[in-house]
Amino acid sequence: MKKQKVNRKYNFPDADLYQMAMDSIRLAKRDLESFKSGYEYDGHRLKGFYDRCQRFVEMPHDDELLGDQMVVTDKKYETAEKLKHAIRSVMTRVRMAFSNRTGRYRKFGTAKMGDMTDAQLLFCGRRVIRVARAQWNFLSDTGLNENHLERVAKACQAFELAMNIQQDKIADRDISVESRIELGNLIYDELIKVCDIGKDVWAESDRAKYDAYCIYDSNMEQKRISDAAGA
Repeated sequence: MKKQKVNRKYNFPDADLYQMAMDSIRLAKRDLESFKSGYEYDGHRLKGFYDRCQRFVEMPHDDELLGDQMVVTDKKYETAEKLKHAIRSVMTRVRMAFSNRTGRYRKFGTAKMGDMTDAQLLFCGRRVIRVARAQWNFLSDTGLNENHLERVAKACQAFELAMNIQQDKIADRDISVESRIELGNLIYDELIKVCDIGKDVWAESDRAKYDAYCIYDSNMEQKRISDAAGA
């Protein structure tokens, strides 16, 4: 069964989540006695919250992972062009023996090579080698030799390796993004709990301390107003 996609529980940037979480930890440390006595929320649990926040901030950002993916994708494009060039070098010699409208030429399957998918191009390279070797008798006067086919074979190997590396990077990025979302959701859930406790602690005794735990509608709006005023 396909794993269900993980969705973010919050709609603001990860950097904001981290900062809000760290602010709540600072406030909870100040009020830890009240957290422990009335809500069984002790320093050990608060440290676990802090540790998750540190893991979160140290995780690679998607921009980093996308950059890595782009690097290996460029490498794959380079190896694809080398493979196409090696195939064309063989086919130039094949055309010296066969018209491109003959069955012997079409057996190579190189038509519309520029439109081929990665898998089709790799398959094409290997087919060119196989078909050429099966027709040595017809190609002996074209200058085609084993070195040309070995060049295609090596280009196929390099291209397949580049394809695999690219797919690995794509998978690594997907896994990392999912892990980041899952950890962010855990932090968000814990943030809600800490803020709810903090508000309950100060609801009837200290409005300022109560407001400090209201980090969503009130504080985020205040932050936007402050940022706009300072712009």
